[in-house]
Amino acid sequence: MKAAGSLRWRLLGLTALAAALIVSGAGLLLAGLFRDTVLRQFTSTLVSQLDQVTARLEPGDAVGVQLDPAALSDPRWTRPYSGLYWQIDGPKAPGLLRARSLWDAQLQAPPDALADGEVHVHEIPGPNGAALLLVERSVRFDGSGPWRVLVAGDLRDIEAALRRFNTTLALALLALLALLALAAWAQVGIGLAPLRRLQAALAALRAGQAQRIEGQYPSELQPLVQGFNQVLDQQAEGLARARTQAGNLAHALKTPLAVLQQSAEQAGPGEAALAVLVAEQVRQARRQVDWHLARARAAAAQAQPGLHTPIAPAAAGLLRVLARVHAERGLHFDASGLPPNLAFAGEAQDLQEMLGNLLDNAGHWARTRVRLSGERQGERLLLRVEDDGPGIPPAQRAQALARGGRLDESLPGSGLGLAIVAELAELYGGRLQLGDAALGGLCAELELPAFGAPPA
Repeated sequence: MKAAGSLRWRLLGLTALAAALIVSGAGLLLAGLFRDTVLRQFTSTLVSQLDQVTARLEPGDAVGVQLDPAALSDPRWTRPYSGLYWQIDGPKAPGLLRARSLWDAQLQAPPDALADGEVHVHEIPGPNGAALLLVERSVRFDGSGPWRVLVAGDLRDIEAALRRFNTTLALALLALLALLALAAWAQVGIGLAPLRRLQAALAALRAGQAQRIEGQYPSELQPLVQGFNQVLDQQAEGLARARTQAGNLAHALKTPLAVLQQSAEQAGPGEAALAVLVAEQVRQARRQVDWHLARARAAAAQAQPGLHTPIAPAAAGLLRVLARVHAERGLHFDASGLPPNLAFAGEAQDLQEMLGNLLDNAGHWARTRVRLSGERQGERLLLRVEDDGPGIPPAQRAQALARGGRLDESLPGSGLGLAIVAELAELYGGRLQLGDAALGGLCAELELPAFGAPPA
């Protein structure tokens, strides 16, 4: 099944896309908020250090300002390249005073116009290529200055903390996305379960295992199920009316045909030719009536779900009748090769006419034995009627199966010969084939639709 044509994959795809966008947006938002929070806290720490340096700054005679490093409490001020630095720039002389931690380096602050007491924040390169976050303010003493007080901190620890957080966040969001995908799969599976039940009900209907869609479905599907059942009911009613009308017409025709047949049989010596002609035409008319009735039944059976006929009981009844018919010849009718669970998806009368004609034809030509066997192949039935008679030569088999064929194998009184059996089987989507039997005579293989699901 293509994903584009699957409702499941459409829902899962849309859910996965929405979840991925939401999780990605949440990840970016959380990562940005965490970075801003960490940088604000780091900036706040540096501003506290800047306040400490500013508080220790005093006017001096040598360069105009002085600062006692021993007055600063953080030991990182004195450790070279410790990651925490301070520097005092004069109006025209940057780097007048520097922390020992800078060693021989100097903070390169960007040009900036500072109002007195105002704090500015910058990111600048520092010693050994490290990125620094710098905070600065401008200070004046008795009209001298302004003096630019700089404090900078190394961002490597901050960046490392941000990378660890982002990695943990990404793993957590991936796990969340996987859980959301599993939840979506379960949700779609549970949500589409009624559709699977409906699909199974339709498959059973198509296979002839049911005549209606039974069961309760969600409110969104129940109108569809009810509408479908109403269509099935209307179709069944229409088929029933059509079959009743066809049967009534057939019975209406059979009565005058019977009168004509009786009149032909009672005709006098001078009316022999007319009687033969009338009798022949009556047989042809009956043959056509029976044929069109069989067509109507077959068409109705194809459109009526759930219709089925067990093979074994129908065959047993036919074999009992034929055993009595051929009792004086001592024929043996063997049905031991017929499984008991086979069922035909069609009318019982049509099965009896097709199978009865084949069995009686075999009994007519058999010397001692007729064998009936069958099997199921997928959704098809294969019924074989074999005899030990002379069979039909291959050159005549096509003629026997052609409509209008006048072979002696036609069942007397039934109006259905091998040709009509073949056509009736075709109406059910099956076929009749003639071949050589293992018993030495003719093998008639009848293929018909099977009822029910094939065995696993």
